[in-house]
Amino acid sequence: MLGARGGWRALRRCASLPRAVRLRVREALGAREPADAVRVQGWVRSVRSQKEVLFLHINDGSSLESLQVVADPSLEKRDLTFGSAVEVQGKLVKSPHRMQNMELQAETIRVVGPCDIWSFPLKMKERHPLEYVRQFPHLRCRNNTLGALLRIRSEATAGIHSFFQDNGYVHIHTPIITSNDCEGAGELFHIETPREAKESAEKTHFFDVPAFLTVSGQLHLEVMAGAFTHVFTFGPTFRAENSQSRRHLAEFYMVEAELSFTESLQDIMQVMEDLFKTVTSTILSKCPQDVELFHKYIAPAQKGRLEQILKHKFMIISYSEAVEILKQAPQTFTFKPEWGCDLQTEHEKYLVKHCGEVPVFVVNYPYDLKPFYMRDNEDGPQHTVAAVDLLVPGVGELCGGSLREERLPFLESRLQRLGLTDTYQWYLDLRKFGSVPHGGFGMGFERYLQYILGVDNIKDVIPFPRFSHSCLL
Repeated sequence: MLGARGGWRALRRCASLPRAVRLRVREALGAREPADAVRVQGWVRSVRSQKEVLFLHINDGSSLESLQVVADPSLEKRDLTFGSAVEVQGKLVKSPHRMQNMELQAETIRVVGPCDIWSFPLKMKERHPLEYVRQFPHLRCRNNTLGALLRIRSEATAGIHSFFQDNGYVHIHTPIITSNDCEGAGELFHIETPREAKESAEKTHFFDVPAFLTVSGQLHLEVMAGAFTHVFTFGPTFRAENSQSRRHLAEFYMVEAELSFTESLQDIMQVMEDLFKTVTSTILSKCPQDVELFHKYIAPAQKGRLEQILKHKFMIISYSEAVEILKQAPQTFTFKPEWGCDLQTEHEKYLVKHCGEVPVFVVNYPYDLKPFYMRDNEDGPQHTVAAVDLLVPGVGELCGGSLREERLPFLESRLQRLGLTDTYQWYLDLRKFGSVPHGGFGMGFERYLQYILGVDNIKDVIPFPRFSHSCLL
């Protein structure tokens, strides 16, 4: 009985002690007032031991800036090294240094996970180039540059969702596995089970029909646009093309939207421009330090260019005008510009430069150059469709869209010529039951990030670069 009473007294004493409040590094740095009992967890970015004081900088991914920890040298441990995971408890106090608002006076330091600094490929206070950290896809997120990128990706993702939701769009989860190849969107990855691969001669399929990884959610969005006037999707897409270049990825994220009851390509372009400007402004305001890291060390002056772009309307030229500009260019292109040929990246970059290094909408592309679902302009003698591409400096095409062909006879005629009537019978049905003028567009998310951050290699704006390590993550 006495033992029980003693236990209760001990519990009461413990309960009376101040309980350490867990703070993220970002919260600790932004605190307005000191705090007596604080607990911070993270990874050590630097260790400096002096005769009378021990300095640590720890980071938990919530901020580019690390939190300085000041401790008695007696708290130093052999496994307290760069890269080790720690939990620090102590007092949050005003920092005497101008560059940091708060610092943590440590009372206890616990090493949660040691780090072998000799074999750890990232080194303390060393600015590793992107080419180097690309070799370590499983560790590169601990690098400052990639940490900044991932926070920017997170804010950009939230900004895209907020833009569409604030403007009344319904978010649709479109399929990743599909029998629809969204004709003209790109080469497809064919899905088959190991058994199907062995028995391919029998033409059996797990899904009863050939299945692919999606190249676009557009046609599925068009289904939903028959019931909701504004819809969007934001998810992974796949292209079975050569992705071993600085511009292409086999897997990437695509933002796509469809608008019903619109007969004007200008309406589509306005949404594209508003999306770009709104999300970019959000990133610049919410991730200033992270963006500054890229604009200072990777793409100097990019921030100023972005700020100027945000103040001005995007330019608009027709495809025919673009071809004439290219034909009169003083430089020689690898691909000769001709009416009826697709614009290559070299052409797109020149057009943007010619127009003053501002984003440019190119509209009304040749009829035979674009997929069956784009609306016939019924013009001549150069037959075009109501299609648009948004070109941006240094990258080329960022967005592509069009008015969709809502007129059943036009769509039937084109599908018949292409021999696709049976395949797209369901798509024709959409034009039979309450069809309305509509249009939409898609934007590659990684290409957008590549542009605003000024990154040369698109593989440096994805969390996990594919096929870049001995093991594929």
